[in-house]
Amino acid sequence: MTAASPNYPIDIAELLAFYASAGVDEPLEDAPVNRFAEVRPKPTERAPAQAAPVRESRPPERQASQPSLYAGRTPERPTSSPGLDASHVPDAPARTMAATAAVPDEGQVLLARQLAASASTLDELRQHMAAFDGCNLKFTAKNLVFADGNPNAELMLVGEAPGRDEDLEGLPFVGRSGRLLDRMLSAIGLDRTSAYIANVIPWRPPGNRTPTPHETEICRPFIERQIELVNPKVLVNLGGPSAKTLLNTTEGILRLRGNWRVHTTASGVAIPAMPTLHPAYLLRTPAHKKLAWRDFLEVKAKLRALR
Repeated sequence: MTAASPNYPIDIAELLAFYASAGVDEPLEDAPVNRFAEVRPKPTERAPAQAAPVRESRPPERQASQPSLYAGRTPERPTSSPGLDASHVPDAPARTMAATAAVPDEGQVLLARQLAASASTLDELRQHMAAFDGCNLKFTAKNLVFADGNPNAELMLVGEAPGRDEDLEGLPFVGRSGRLLDRMLSAIGLDRTSAYIANVIPWRPPGNRTPTPHETEICRPFIERQIELVNPKVLVNLGGPSAKTLLNTTEGILRLRGNWRVHTTASGVAIPAMPTLHPAYLLRTPAHKKLAWRDFLEVKAKLRALR
C-alpha cells in the first residue's frame, strides 16, 4: 500500500481492502482516532498537602531500646490484593474469555481424539466440535465452519482453514476462492450438490495467519473422523497443508499434485486421494490453473472407473 503524500493521496478503497486482508473487520469506536496527534496529559488534581504531624524527639538511647514490631515473627502477606477482583475491572469479560481459553497440550489432542471417535454421525461430530474448547482458534472465530455440500457424495474436497468470508457465513469456500472452486467442479460436471467440502481447521485463524502445527494436530482427529463418516470414493486435497496433514507427507504441493496417493481411515479403509493446488493459490498464480485442470480431469476419470 502506497504511503499518503500530496502526490499520492490515500485511496480509501485500497486502505479498506488492506484492513480486511489483515483481519480488521469491526470498528472499535464510532469516530476515527488520529493516533499521530500529540496528546498532552491532563493535569491530575492533587489533594492539598497537609502539614506533617510533629513528632516528639526522643533521645537516641530510647530509640535504640524501642522493640521491633516484627521481632521474632515473619510478617504475613495478603493472599489477594484488594481492588483486583475481575468483577471490578473494566475488561473483565476479556479476562474471563482468556481464562477459558485452553493451553495447547497433548491432553487437548487426546480429548479431541476421544470426542471424534465417539461420534457415530456427522451431526454428532458437529456437536462435539461446537462444544470443544481445546483449540484457542475457537475464541477468535465467529463461527464453526463445519462443511458444505452433499454428505452422501462420492467426492470430498478438503482445504486448510476458513477465511474471512467463510468465518462470517459458517460455510467453507464461499469467497473468491470458493467461486473459482465452483467453476472447477462445474468443468467436470459436478457442483456442491454432488460433492462434499470441508477444511482441516474448522475455525478461522486470526488475520488469516497460518495455523500452528499444534493447532493442526488438535483439529486433525475431527477431519479424519469426518472423512471416515462421509466415506467418499475419491478425496481431493486442496493445497499443501491439507495434503501434508491427511497424507502424512512433507513434500511440497507442486511435487505432490497430479499423483494419486492414499488416505487410510482409522477403520482401515483406503481412499484414493488427489493432491491439487488450492483455489486461492490459483487466483494469485493464474498460469498454474492448467495444472489444476489436469488434476480434476484425473479425478473425473477415477470417479467413472469406481462406479
